Amino acid sequence: MNKVMLCLVFAGICFTSCKQNGNSNSTAQADSLAIKAINDSSFAQHIEVLASDDFQGRKPFTIGETKSINYLKEEFNKLGLKPGNGDSYFQQVPMVEIKSTPDSKMVFTGAAGSVTATYLENFVAGTRHVETQVKLPASELVFAGYGIVAPAYHWNDYAGINVKGKTVVVMINDPGFADSTLFKGKNMTYYGRWTYKFEEAARQGAAGILIIHDTTPAAYPWSVVRSGWSKSKLQLESQDNGSSRAIVEGWITMDIAKQLFKLGGQSDALFTAARKKGFKAVDLKLTTTLTVNNKIRKSVSNNVIAVIPGSKRPKECIIYSAHWDHLGVGEIVKGDSIYNGAVDNATGVAALLELAAAFQQSAQRPERSVVFISFTGEEQGLLGSEFYAKNPVFSVQQTVADINMDMMGLAGKTKDIIIYGYGQSDLEDYAEVSAKKQGRVIVRDPVPSSGLYYRSDHFNFAKVGIPSLFTGSGVDNVTYGKAWGLQQVAQFTKSRYHSPQDNFDEIKDRRGMVEDVRLLFDMGYRLSNESTFPKWKRGSEFESARDKSMK
Repeated sequence: MNKVMLCLVFAGICFTSCKQNGNSNSTAQADSLAIKAINDSSFAQHIEVLASDDFQGRKPFTIGETKSINYLKEEFNKLGLKPGNGDSYFQQVPMVEIKSTPDSKMVFTGAAGSVTATYLENFVAGTRHVETQVKLPASELVFAGYGIVAPAYHWNDYAGINVKGKTVVVMINDPGFADSTLFKGKNMTYYGRWTYKFEEAARQGAAGILIIHDTTPAAYPWSVVRSGWSKSKLQLESQDNGSSRAIVEGWITMDIAKQLFKLGGQSDALFTAARKKGFKAVDLKLTTTLTVNNKIRKSVSNNVIAVIPGSKRPKECIIYSAHWDHLGVGEIVKGDSIYNGAVDNATGVAALLELAAAFQQSAQRPERSVVFISFTGEEQGLLGSEFYAKNPVFSVQQTVADINMDMMGLAGKTKDIIIYGYGQSDLEDYAEVSAKKQGRVIVRDPVPSSGLYYRSDHFNFAKVGIPSLFTGSGVDNVTYGKAWGLQQVAQFTKSRYHSPQDNFDEIKDRRGMVEDVRLLFDMGYRLSNESTFPKWKRGSEFESARDKSMK
């Protein structure tokens, strides 16, 4: 950060404190110390440690978890933070690890012949059933459009068809991706997420579900699907041992989908038809079977929780969150098999520690408690945050906000900061005020179809009604401009995201991360000393959940 900008940040922070506390000298000094605690040197040290080969990709149930959670515990303890879960820094999260190995070939048969898909090359599949082997018996294929049932949008891809015992084939994303007048236009809703599509198929009684991968609406290439499904997968323990889910869940490539349509007497026009309201599911007149063998392990992973107790209203809290987990060790890509996860999400975890240091440097203690949570299992489907939301340590009703950090600093120092899911809550207004102090602006997600608001841990807080903010580093680089910044994001997604190439050495410029975290500190500091509760904006799908929780 250059000296002029640094002075602007200091001045802005000091102005806020003086206005709140009426003591210009003492608070100015405190805030200067606090903001300086968020700096490139300590930020880099944390990222380098967490993303080192020694941490083996930070996968739950491995030595990488042990090292990650103990590192966080030790760092929080050094900073003087209290354990956040009674007398412990850990919240145990019971999980099941399933390493699914399906048949090497998945054969789809029709009257005119067959189509064969090869495991990892053009299909992946697994199961949530906690059994050593599951079999998908001869199952009829049904193309169910987007696989969505959304009454609020007057959309039902399963209307008029019974898919019990059948395998549904569905498209990724939601109708708004193709038609801006539908759903929320280019802003992906939760209905577009793969997690939702698996959940809905289970509710419909389907025996199997295959999502058609398409790089642009998915927002990531097939290599990301392949790498994720080639490893063991985790899920929260459930009373039914996963039996309520479809027997087989998986993905196929677009090429295989087109072959299936042709074999079933259909054409690519079926995709176009499925994007329009009133589409009716189509029987492809094909069948398939699949056997999946599983290695099963039940164990306990951990969320890490630390707290700075509030000086006046300790039961009320602001939460900062970032997931510590990544993908562990997997397929060799370009000579490397350790998925270090430097950007995703050692950056967010380092930010948690920087924020904790900043709050501890401030002479005026926050009136509300400030809680720092690093979640497990985010990469497996937001598992740690789902467990916390169902088993909260701090009251949902008195949790003021969640500010989540994930994958920071892709475009260096920027003039802007991205608000994912823009239009959701009052927290965006707080972010705008803090951004102005830095001479920056808040902007909407430049790739809204990626649905990032539904793809990180804050989403589980939102689902229980807690106003939640997820910012992304901006793209309008102060030196090279917006087009260059977008190019950096696209290059990361293509070459490093969820690959062994997401390494510390690839992070060339951390100035943007530092500035973003200083902004989030300013937001949280203000919230921690207020008595008001931010609200969801009218029309947000999470507004009713907050209303219910506050009764």
